[in-house]
Amino acid sequence: MARLFAFVAATFLALGLATPAQAERVRDLGTFQSVRSNQLTGYGIVVGLDGTGDDGFAYLTQAMRGVSGRFGLQLPPGVNPSLKNAAAVMITADLPAFAKPGQRIDITVSTIGKATSLRGGALVMTPLYGADGEIYAMAQGNLAVGGLGVSGADGSRLTVNVPTVGRIPDGASVERAVASGFNVDPILRFNLHQADFLTASRVRDAINSRYPAIASVEDGVTLALRLPEGADARASLMADIEMIPISPAEAAARVVVNSRTGTVVISSAVRLAPAAISHGSLVVRVEEDPMVVQPAPFANGQTAVEPATDISIEQPGNHIAMFDPGASLAEVVDALNALGASPADLVAILEALKQAGSLKAEMVVI
Repeated sequence: MARLFAFVAATFLALGLATPAQAERVRDLGTFQSVRSNQLTGYGIVVGLDGTGDDGFAYLTQAMRGVSGRFGLQLPPGVNPSLKNAAAVMITADLPAFAKPGQRIDITVSTIGKATSLRGGALVMTPLYGADGEIYAMAQGNLAVGGLGVSGADGSRLTVNVPTVGRIPDGASVERAVASGFNVDPILRFNLHQADFLTASRVRDAINSRYPAIASVEDGVTLALRLPEGADARASLMADIEMIPISPAEAAARVVVNSRTGTVVISSAVRLAPAAISHGSLVVRVEEDPMVVQPAPFANGQTAVEPATDISIEQPGNHIAMFDPGASLAEVVDALNALGASPADLVAILEALKQAGSLKAEMVVI
């Protein structure tokens, strides 16, 4: 694990410290506010399953009554069919910006009941709704399922990946377009992916150097662009702005710790104030080696077990690492590797440095 940590840290050093900051395009730093996708959801039924359906799930029975009613087939009152070849599902999709009626989009289908697999199933025509409750697409088609699940009569089961989720490429047809307003709004806003006043100022300056006085900073995320009206002229100008090279500000000093996996990522901007670290561990081993004692021949004794305990204590020599003012990531990594710190120890050391005021970075625990 120490070697793995050293390799990861060296990689970040090579990317972050050894080379100067690379220029990025404006389009890589953010997006235009009105150019965005919209989420769609729907509730439907998958049929044609090989006995892996919901089998009497109440919501499925209710949905099947609605589907059969559309075709003029009315189920008798009180009849609840056991549908092992059907499953109630939720359908999700993203409606891309500027999607027009007739275009196709991909959809994801997921079970919500007792169905164990969607392999071989077909989705019955289902409307997809937006957040406003309006229908924006219609979904239907055969599912592509990457998972596999089998079971035996004795209760044993084998599952590969997730057989209860599938996708239908081009499985939905767009029925309604979403108005973006990008060609009529007097001010078009550009939002950075990460809030940073320096990056926002550099983007503004780069745009104004090419198109004077059209960009202004509203906050650490948003820039307001005054563009000419009309889809053709505005689209050409937006395409040119997106390709302008920018040197973004250096990322903030941050240490990210994953408490579940022990992963620690240290950004290249992390610095340390003067500090000393002593790291060591105390290992106590208690070993039980009982011995069987036999009585002497022709004696009236009994076989007995004599306990034997061996206790040993090991304390590896403690080492102290000193950090000079403004120690960089490379020096931090070298010092912690010299101490033989494992990822778990590294987390404890970084937390102690933060509490001592030596670690000049934000600690994020995920």
